[in-house]
Amino acid sequence: MAVKPTSKQKIMIDLQKLNELNADGCAACGNKFKLGETAVVACGAWAGGAKFIHENEAVWDAESRSFVERRCFETRRGKIG
Repeated sequence: MAVKPTSKQKIMIDLQKLNELNADGCAACGNKFKLGETAVVACGAWAGGAKFIHENEAVWDAESRSFVERRCFETRRGKIG
């Protein structure tokens, strides 16, 4: 059985989260979040542990049962140099 993300790992951006997260923006792409977008908690090549990033910038890693920033995931899997 495939493990799916929990509701704590995946959210829809509401006004409260928009205000909380847009000071720094998305750690993966640098863009600001918009109301109604989906964001996930993911680890990546940045300092400070897991952060919210745009869902399309993340990959679900069933092995670790967590989201990983796409470029970081591909580097780990040896897909990009």
